[in-house]
Amino acid sequence: MIIEKDRVVEMHYTLTDKSGEVLDSSRDDEPLAFLCGYSNIIPGLEKALEGLKKGDKKVVSVEAKDAYGDYDETLSQTVERKIIDDDVELETGMVLYLMAPHGPEQVVVKSFDADTVTLDLNHPLAGMDLEFDVEIMNVREGTQEELLHGHVHSGDHHHH
Repeated sequence: MIIEKDRVVEMHYTLTDKSGEVLDSSRDDEPLAFLCGYSNIIPGLEKALEGLKKGDKKVVSVEAKDAYGDYDETLSQTVERKIIDDDVELETGMVLYLMAPHGPEQVVVKSFDADTVTLDLNHPLAGMDLEFDVEIMNVREGTQEELLHGHVHSGDHHHH
């Protein structure tokens, strides 16, 4: 069975930047499962996987614009220090998770003082060309419920 729209793909991946530094990997954990054709993963990667089948391996290079987008200098926001938990030791460059309307959002601390924190709202990988080393573990038809909801239903929800 090949990867195409409405099929669920389970894959292991190792994500590296252009210098080869590993940014993320599923290999010590469960494979990542996603529903093809519903923008569950970045577009440049999804496109490159179409037509592959179980057991296939591929290294996919994705330019920033097809990954997390270009870095946008204007995407920063200054918030009051008090909206962030007191027990968080702030550091420049650290990633915080803030609740946004559609769920937790990763933001990066640009600077802070006693009263305010300036956050960078770009995705931490914005502006980066990425490389994914993927291995397709399984491909199956999406269930009716999954197609209705536009994403995979499984026991674990930590990939949302």
